[in-house]
Amino acid sequence: MIRDMTSGNTAKHLIHFSIPFVLGNMLQLTYNAVDSIIIGRFAGKDALAAVGTSTPIINILILGISGICIGASVLMSELFGAGNEKELKKAVSTTLLFGGVFSIFIMMLGLIFAPGLLRLLGVPQEIMHSSTLFLRISLTATPFIYWYNAVSAAMRSVGDSKTPIRFLAIASVLNACLDLLFVAVLDWGVAGAALGTNIAEACSAIFCMVYIYRKVPLLRLGKADFRFDRSMLDRILRHGSVTALQQSAQPIGKLIIQGVVNPLGVDAIAAFNAVNRVDDFAFTPQQSISHGMMTFVAQNRGAKKKDRVLSGLKVGLKLEFCYWILIGVLAFSLKEPIMRLFVKAEDVSTIQLGVDYLKWMALFYLFPAFTNGIQGFFRGMGNMKITLLSTLIQITTRVIFVLILVPHVGLNGTAYANAIGWTLMLAYEVPYYFRFKKRHTLLQGG
Repeated sequence: MIRDMTSGNTAKHLIHFSIPFVLGNMLQLTYNAVDSIIIGRFAGKDALAAVGTSTPIINILILGISGICIGASVLMSELFGAGNEKELKKAVSTTLLFGGVFSIFIMMLGLIFAPGLLRLLGVPQEIMHSSTLFLRISLTATPFIYWYNAVSAAMRSVGDSKTPIRFLAIASVLNACLDLLFVAVLDWGVAGAALGTNIAEACSAIFCMVYIYRKVPLLRLGKADFRFDRSMLDRILRHGSVTALQQSAQPIGKLIIQGVVNPLGVDAIAAFNAVNRVDDFAFTPQQSISHGMMTFVAQNRGAKKKDRVLSGLKVGLKLEFCYWILIGVLAFSLKEPIMRLFVKAEDVSTIQLGVDYLKWMALFYLFPAFTNGIQGFFRGMGNMKITLLSTLIQITTRVIFVLILVPHVGLNGTAYANAIGWTLMLAYEVPYYFRFKKRHTLLQGG
């Protein structure tokens, strides 16, 4: 459903946009966690560790793609808010055509260099074959990942957050069912897990594209609309390339961190991967609220409504804080039962490592609640450079302190490094916001 956010109650718009996004992503994350549970219980901790070592590489790809699509979505939201339907369709067409070539090129590079990347990460030899197999199979879904993100970005730009998430949720259920079939029943191990995910990702992309052609005339592309526009691509990449770099910086940092964790052994790798799944339940809904703020701010920037732009930031940060209370309490209270879901009861050392790590992260989830909200505002304002610079500060600091702390305090050092990185990120972003507000003509006097 198209939602024009340039009028009406701010909180109502953000909640209606963000809650379906949050609930859909939570459902997806539940089934992602189920994937890890199925792999850990039916294929063993070595398989769980193999998936964990490959995941940061896959995340670089996914977040790089989503960064380009986020940039495109900001531009599309602005065009929608300004009522420029012709340019909106041109932006959608150019984004899709560019992605077809770009995603195939990236996929081929990944398939060629997969073993070398894993060796650079110091992946233990006993799981090298499984890690390479999982990574290569996963990479073949790259075009579908791009098309899903691009079409979802177009739908979100016109205020429809429900539909893409609904299809993603359906695909997530399918993914879990296929994992049970391929891993638990057919015993295909990591190959079965990767194949199930690929089929589900293809379905989510196809569902979204069919829906637009049947139900959303505003975004439907006819033969005359389906063309590549170089000047539009330049505008998209001005937004999207910086965001893609910013999005990729996080998993690149995680890749380095994974390389520091790997020498701690398979138990630490498995525990780290399990807690990362819990991290997803904190970060992804926070990012979903941030996307709602981005769309709200961009639409109202296009409509030149200053007061609504500022109210989007204030209300969004309140929603972020409320979510932190929920996820922080749940993660801290249920840390041991959560870890027992991922690994067998006899793997006591893995469980204990995860419990110790998770108790700190439950507290530290407060910091990304605010960083995500602030970044959603700046993206909506078209200021991608600040999101890149602040992310680079955070991830660089985090990597440095992981390198310093992990050899001395073990896996918990990654949690402490997270908190330090997020603190410095906020120390940069908050003062910058007030300087930006004074300089920006739309926000002056607000």
